[in-house]
Amino acid sequence: MKNNDLNVLPIGHPVVKYGRVGVLLINLGTPDATDYWSIRKYLKEFLSDKRVIDINRYLWWVILNGIILTIRPSKTAKAYKEIWNYENNESPLKTYTRSQSDILNSKLSNIEVDWCMRYGNPSINSKLTEMREKGVDRLLICPLYPQYSAATTATVNDKVFEVLSKMRWQPSIRTMPPFFDNSDYISKLNISLNNHLDQLSWEPEVILTSYHGLPKRYLTLGDPYHCHCHKTTRLLKEKSAKYGDRLKMSFQSRFGREEWLQPYTEETVINLAKDGIKNLAIISPAFYSDCVETLEELNIGIQEIFHEYGGINFTLIPCLNDSDEGISLLEKLIINELLGWV
Repeated sequence: MKNNDLNVLPIGHPVVKYGRVGVLLINLGTPDATDYWSIRKYLKEFLSDKRVIDINRYLWWVILNGIILTIRPSKTAKAYKEIWNYENNESPLKTYTRSQSDILNSKLSNIEVDWCMRYGNPSINSKLTEMREKGVDRLLICPLYPQYSAATTATVNDKVFEVLSKMRWQPSIRTMPPFFDNSDYISKLNISLNNHLDQLSWEPEVILTSYHGLPKRYLTLGDPYHCHCHKTTRLLKEKSAKYGDRLKMSFQSRFGREEWLQPYTEETVINLAKDGIKNLAIISPAFYSDCVETLEELNIGIQEIFHEYGGINFTLIPCLNDSDEGISLLEKLIINELLGWV
């Protein structure tokens, strides 16, 4: 027997599984339930990440534990209750991410596809362990963020390599790059936009591309997210023959007192309504799957503001989710990144 022949193991040698290729879809995160303590646990993990909040750690610890984690869980819980998938007792983000994984598993033969969350459950730690136990020794990490940011893509990669640092036998790792300007991504966004708007009995005067915001300071420190968002919107404008000239851009989910990327979605919608815009559509290209930021913040909160200031017709264009377009795009991106392994 050759010493390096893993197919013929000595008596008493532990079972060694190897030779599998895996894909791990990773989304931002979700609480396990909508009660105060579940929300608090989720927010604590999320807001303790120094990639997300990068101010002085001691000062932030006092603010987070003394104020935010006392007050904010109740407000966040109310938002989640508005959009919760009560049939499965989980957030829509979890529902869609699991569905994407299940469908891709059926399409990508001989590849182990699974999913997890950066914050909350299932955790990156648990899924990396499962992958290794299944014999996955070549693994593609897929952060489901089209546009790169240190607060999203980078923190996923940070956590992956933190977990790997504690593994005796690590899988070889590839990480999927951002795809903000990928031609297939832009095409799928355009198809989704057209399919949704063409079914309406009215036409939007303005289509707002609303991206999750970041402190403006992150841009000046070198984070490319702002540029990626602008390029996605520009390419979608160029791609959409019917609706391209109606697209505008904004940033949502502002938090804290410092200046964030502008223009702000809420202020933009108020000004549009004040200027006489009666028909508004919003699309969220930074989110691959619908979540509390789209389903509650935009479709409920921003819609109410639009109507309050005189708007009449409002629609939220769904994210790609587990639609045919969404799955087709993920399949192409994954296959491209697995070249040489499969």
